[in-house]
Amino acid sequence: MSKYVKDLLTQHIKQELEGVGDLLLVNVVGLTATKTTELRKQLREKDIKLLVVKNSLARRATEGTQLAAAFEGSAGTLAMVWGATDIVALAKEVVRLAGDKDFEQFEARGGVMDGAKLQPEEVEQVSKWPTREEQLSILMGQVLSPGANLVSQLTSVGGALASQIEQKAEGAEDEAPAAEEAAETAAEPAAETAAEPAAEAPAEGEPQAEAGGDEAKEG
Repeated sequence: MSKYVKDLLTQHIKQELEGVGDLLLVNVVGLTATKTTELRKQLREKDIKLLVVKNSLARRATEGTQLAAAFEGSAGTLAMVWGATDIVALAKEVVRLAGDKDFEQFEARGGVMDGAKLQPEEVEQVSKWPTREEQLSILMGQVLSPGANLVSQLTSVGGALASQIEQKAEGAEDEAPAAEEAAETAAEPAAETAAEPAAEAPAEGEPQAEAGGDEAKEG
């Protein structure tokens, strides 16, 4: 391969990996063209890119970047995969495909995460971590849980208070007729007692009138 071609391929790899912080290396040697096409299709569905390169060219393209560690100690032709939502989601998909009988030759060969080289067995370990989306879901659940409990408590207190107010209101309604009835019962004897002296008053005045008449006659 001429230096000119090598430079072109190196530049192409650099452009493809621009902005990429993590990637994994996989083996695709031995897969038929049909299987490779199907593999690429499944990877695209997860927003994952695959690029087959020679190790020497990958070294040149990633020299001086945090991706360079991925190619330390590797040789031959490898495929780079990157993308998905994060390195964990990428590792999960790689491990899943490695266990698929339709892609028997496909397997993880290592990679790089945050500038640190990953061994094949470490890729499987990373695949067991929660993805970024799963971590956010867990975090949101923890954040919202106290708020949900507070709302539940406030609702419970409000319901209890409303129940107490309703009970007191019903009690007041029951007491009002009883108080009116008691007042009416107490007023009746008092009215009768006041009426009796008023009716007897003229009878007491009659003897006084007669006494006055006798005195007049004697005079």
